[in-house]
Amino acid sequence: MFIGEYRHTFDVKNRISLPARFRKELGRSVIITRGLDHCLFVYPKTAWKREAEKIAHHSTGNAAGRGLARLMLAGAVEADLDSAGRVLVPDYLRTFAALGTKAVVAGVNDRVEVWDEEAWQTYTTNIERDADQFAEKLGEQSTL
Repeated sequence: MFIGEYRHTFDVKNRISLPARFRKELGRSVIITRGLDHCLFVYPKTAWKREAEKIAHHSTGNAAGRGLARLMLAGAVEADLDSAGRVLVPDYLRTFAALGTKAVVAGVNDRVEVWDEEAWQTYTTNIERDADQFAEKLGEQSTL
């Protein structure tokens, strides 16, 4: 399980170091794709396989399913971690997530997310402000 948030920087070759605490579970090769909320999702291959199957299952039914499949499956790339734990992020993914030099790498259960540092700060400020309302909505859904 991936948890925690870490600040890292991209080098001039578009590489970012993934946290040492994540590397063993990630393995030597990861899948990087467009995520939701304009961040990148990074999956270990085994978790990606499960996620890709769920996405593909909904990819022919309606426009929303097709769109999400195209966003995440077509945008995915396999990337190897080097001996320093760095991974190369393609330009099109950096552009999608508006990643500058400074980034936040966040553990979110079965995946890792990569956010532009300023975007992460804005996002977490809003989530912290609305957390009680989100919890209440989730509680209402679980009683139905």
